[in-house]
Amino acid sequence: MNTEKSNMPPLDRSRRHFFQDCGVGLGKIALAGLLADGSGNHRKAFGAAPDNSAQFMAERSPHFPGKAKAVIHLFMAGAPSHLDLFDYKPALVKHDGKPIPPEVIGGQRYAFIRSDAAAMAPQFKFSKHGQSGLEIADILPHLGRVADEICMIRSVKTDQFNHAPAQIFMNTGFAQPGRPSMGSWVVYGLGSESRDLPAFVVMSTGSGISGGSANWSSGFLPTVYTGTRLRNSGDPILNVSNPSGIDAQVQADTIDLVSRLNRHEMSQVGDPEIRTRIASYEMAFRLQTSAPELMDLRSESKETLELYGADPAKPSFARACLLARRMVERGVRFINIYNEGWDAHSDVVGNHTSNARATDQASAALLLDLKRRGMLDETLVVWGGEFGRTPMVETNTALGRALGRDHHPQAFSMWMAGGGIKPGMSYGKTDELGFNIVENPVHVHDIQATILNALGLDHERLTYVYQGRPFRLTDVHGSVVKPILA
Repeated sequence: MNTEKSNMPPLDRSRRHFFQDCGVGLGKIALAGLLADGSGNHRKAFGAAPDNSAQFMAERSPHFPGKAKAVIHLFMAGAPSHLDLFDYKPALVKHDGKPIPPEVIGGQRYAFIRSDAAAMAPQFKFSKHGQSGLEIADILPHLGRVADEICMIRSVKTDQFNHAPAQIFMNTGFAQPGRPSMGSWVVYGLGSESRDLPAFVVMSTGSGISGGSANWSSGFLPTVYTGTRLRNSGDPILNVSNPSGIDAQVQADTIDLVSRLNRHEMSQVGDPEIRTRIASYEMAFRLQTSAPELMDLRSESKETLELYGADPAKPSFARACLLARRMVERGVRFINIYNEGWDAHSDVVGNHTSNARATDQASAALLLDLKRRGMLDETLVVWGGEFGRTPMVETNTALGRALGRDHHPQAFSMWMAGGGIKPGMSYGKTDELGFNIVENPVHVHDIQATILNALGLDHERLTYVYQGRPFRLTDVHGSVVKPILA
């Protein structure tokens, strides 16, 4: 090894300096590359970003023809109660006020209630809807009208018990921050159809997201795949408008200069994050035109605004759903809409009535609007939270709680529609109290595998080598839920 010390910082070292000083030799380096993934082609593996920064988000072919081209994930953060919305249990009415049998609970412990807490009956009336006869709570009348468009999955389960890790788990396949989110994996695999908007967009309505930005982080993938969060008021993206005194020409010249400096730096050090920086500056410049146009709903008809229940001037879940449809039209690949506030440790009736009022009409309108525009078959819509709620009541005078439900990871409900999913059906079944799954369990990893499958991506082949190990969204788990595929 060359023992002469160099004053060059590590990131300033060229390939020539590295080969000179490392003392390993090109042959051994080539061998290490071969061993990294068994093919010697690790950077050219499926989905790997091209070296040319201009092609960083270029559209790429899926593993197989997928039915869906885009995903809209309506995330009900805080965890809605499956028992009060989608999974009606007459036996809970009979057991109301009585302890759940110990053999059902099986030693399960909870954070805020005792395992011998009394059962609580469903808090809303249920009705059957459509030709499918799906039972849905009456506080979701609009969803009932599109029951024949949805596939209700009543047997979802998760490994996580608390909000932040469960939300991160649903979005990234791992309970701790640091892994790429589902939207990031999708864009890494398929690239972008839009030149002027981010391929992965995040919006939120409500009081806050427990898992925070880890839910849409790119993790160890290049940061260009991170979700872009749009704000509900003012500029959709911070600083998207030029400051006073800066016109379009000055802005263009500035971006051009920064880009040339970054490309020069890229040629010197080869850091892939510089490619991300270049792509981000270029996208930011284009967003100055595309983002305001996207957010301006004045071009939408009065009938469409009334369908969603959206006021163009007011932030709302309805406005976010309408924007999501507009994004899909413009080539956005993956859209997360978080509606926070479903955490009903107290007053399930008040909590769920309020949240249903805020989300029901727009969720159903999104399906109707996509269908009438011929877009539903190519857009997968997913609705659900991070876990379910207990069949037992939560009442705690010290915390001021009454007639609520605790967290329940063993079983909950989600629905999907469009994008290659069979409409008008239910899948899976819980026991008579809605406590455990008794038919066709669907793990969170199975949900993730099925979403990727709808897009033409094989969850076992969509991998990224990080620190010598191939990673994937579903880790070493997950199976596509084939019976619900159209």
